[in-house]
Amino acid sequence: MKWLKKLVSNKQTQRDPNQSNAYDRIGGERVIQALARQFYLQMHILPETQPLLAMHRSPISESEQKLFEFLSGWLGGPQLYQQKYGHPALRARHMPFAIDKALRDQWLLCMKKAIEIEISEAQHQQAIYQAISTLADHMRNQVETD
Repeated sequence: MKWLKKLVSNKQTQRDPNQSNAYDRIGGERVIQALARQFYLQMHILPETQPLLAMHRSPISESEQKLFEFLSGWLGGPQLYQQKYGHPALRARHMPFAIDKALRDQWLLCMKKAIEIEISEAQHQQAIYQAISTLADHMRNQVETD
């Protein structure tokens, strides 16, 4: 998570020095909630992400809440997800779903648009998108053949 430490190298905050404060720098809980909401809104409105939307069970609000809780801790804020569910173990939790390059790209498209809409500073957008792209690629569990 070096990218987060670099992004938030401001020494004025009272935080554990081993933990990033990207959460605070981008706007805290309000922005993280908006990011999660916007992510699922994009999934609903973009025609090219309908296969991804179909994989999500209803009500989508549960998935939105879990994404908010995960992002909160991942970006250096309260560890809401871990408090409720334990360690995220994202790859293991996503194993029941066949995630290939196409689904990863659909997920990233929704996240990219949500980041662009909800996070104001370009440097923060870029750093977070780069890190979340690596995470999304790690979720792939289907090998494409050419």
